[in-house]
Amino acid sequence: MNTSPKFTALTADLYAYLAAQNPEPDEVLRDLARETSELGPMGNWQVAVEQGALLTLLARLLGARRAVEVGTFTGYAAISIARGLATGGQLLCCEVDPKWAAIAQRYFTRAALSDRIVLQVAPALQTLRALPPDPVIDFAFIDADKKHYGDYYEELVPRVRPNGLIVIDNVLWKSRVIDPGDPHRSTQAIRALNEALVRDRRVEAVMLAVADGITLARKR
Repeated sequence: MNTSPKFTALTADLYAYLAAQNPEPDEVLRDLARETSELGPMGNWQVAVEQGALLTLLARLLGARRAVEVGTFTGYAAISIARGLATGGQLLCCEVDPKWAAIAQRYFTRAALSDRIVLQVAPALQTLRALPPDPVIDFAFIDADKKHYGDYYEELVPRVRPNGLIVIDNVLWKSRVIDPGDPHRSTQAIRALNEALVRDRRVEAVMLAVADGITLARKR
């Protein structure tokens, strides 16, 4: 087996080419991305354009009707997921900050998705633990505070149906996960979840170098 690395480093020009080959965001997403970028450094919390397109595609491939997003921020990923849901589908969004939730809700309305998205402004663990224990969730996306990644995952796995999908963002954490000297709780939590997923027989997982790294975990 060839174990030599096989990857293409993304220069700015190559990334621009990649973005141009993906579905172009519509006016709603473009305006949302612009408004989010004006928030300053926090604007980087928004998912990359290609991630949004991927979330739509994954939800559509699954025929997802019940979806959960942990960490909505200003709503770019939520809109992407909701647009991929089957007719009659619904996305539950967990967002703790009312300021971000207000921006997201405004764009949900503008995207004509208010009937597909329920936005819960509360700590995500509180929202998840209040859900029924039945395995009925088709699709879940984790992109909230990193310290609780493992907790979010453990609340979701039992509630995801067989062959359902959990998508976890920022699993490469800007390379911090490979720094054994990084003391931050967020880094340690992401690293711990990454390592646990390799051994978790409840799922079949693959980590991909998309944006800041994503893991796709299929419930067995």
